[in-house]
Amino acid sequence: MTIISLLFEYSVAGGLVWFLHFMVDSTYQHNFGPRCDASQPWQMLFQDPATPIAEGIINLHHDIMFIIILIVVFVSWMLARAVWGFHESRNPKPINITHGTLIEIIWTVTPSLILVAIAIPSFALLYSMDEVIDPAITIKAVGHQWYWSYEYSDYESEGKEPIAFDSYMVPEEDLEPGQYRLLEVDNRVLVPVNTHVRLIITAADVLHCWTVPSLGVKMDAVPGRLNQVNFFVKREGVFYGQCSEICGVNHGFMPIVVEAVSLDNYITWVLNKLNEG
Repeated sequence: MTIISLLFEYSVAGGLVWFLHFMVDSTYQHNFGPRCDASQPWQMLFQDPATPIAEGIINLHHDIMFIIILIVVFVSWMLARAVWGFHESRNPKPINITHGTLIEIIWTVTPSLILVAIAIPSFALLYSMDEVIDPAITIKAVGHQWYWSYEYSDYESEGKEPIAFDSYMVPEEDLEPGQYRLLEVDNRVLVPVNTHVRLIITAADVLHCWTVPSLGVKMDAVPGRLNQVNFFVKREGVFYGQCSEICGVNHGFMPIVVEAVSLDNYITWVLNKLNEG
């Protein structure tokens, strides 16, 4: 093998490694904005996680991405080596090989082992997302065309009425400084940090989907059916999401805002809501 062929092969492989590293680094490290609990302009991947499930989703993605990069680099290197090394000028009399038991075993067993290595953590995360944990708080969310309504049935006022409210998108002309266009609502969902919360989701008319990326939550709202999802918020913050199921002409105008606060502030909010009722 000549020096030129070696330089060609390693320059191709090195260039691919550098390009993929640049893309991954720029995607993961730069969030293109001071706040990462809402989507930002030119953001390509995930928002900052606030729950163990969201952390697990991102970690699984990173692990699979690492494996994919290795596969892409290896296959590209093999392809470049074959194109260069078996060119007619360097290989005028090619060998006719139609069968190779060893190589066929290798390219069958190796991908199988890679798939198993990916499947094990994937199934573990999938089952943990559906794990039923005794919740401290249960919230009901109902999707409508085109807003959300919520009910905290664990608390009742003196008139035996639970905390219930509708959540509409704030029009652009009513936004205050610092609020997000198309993402802010007039009534946020409040939850305490470090608390197991169960969300029971349904719809009153058509299919909707309750989605908050920072919480790792995406659950369909189906008329006549109750779906539930659990989450455990680890830090205080305001987390933005949107309906992720096409539900009509105003599908893009029914955002979701979850505000995680301390337990004391949450109790104060609950008492104020009960007094209002």
